[in-house]
Amino acid sequence: MLEQYFTVFCFLIVSAGFVIMATTMPYLVNPKTKNHKTRMTYESGEYSLGTTWVQFHIAYYLFALIFLAFDVEVAFLFPAALAYNSIPGLGVLVEIVLFVGILGMALHYAWRKGVFTWR
Repeated sequence: MLEQYFTVFCFLIVSAGFVIMATTMPYLVNPKTKNHKTRMTYESGEYSLGTTWVQFHIAYYLFALIFLAFDVEVAFLFPAALAYNSIPGLGVLVEIVLFVGILGMALHYAWRKGVFTWR
């Protein structure tokens, strides 16, 4: 029985080694000099012009949340579609229709609230 835990112990040691290596390597390879240019804010290799504080319209966040909800829907719908043929009866079909119907109501609500209109 102890042999079964040996594999788990080996994976634990290897994963701890990766964590230790990933946290210590930046300290070993980074440049030690700090000047005003290394502390400047930049994005994608370009220096920022003006202030870095930018406020976005709330519609962008709402659109992203709706996209995330439907992305998760696809992630949950795929296993249900695979299990559809293996489970007899209409139980899976009813669950899929109910799930898609609830998300359809959420889409309709977001559409009525004007989330998808750009101003």
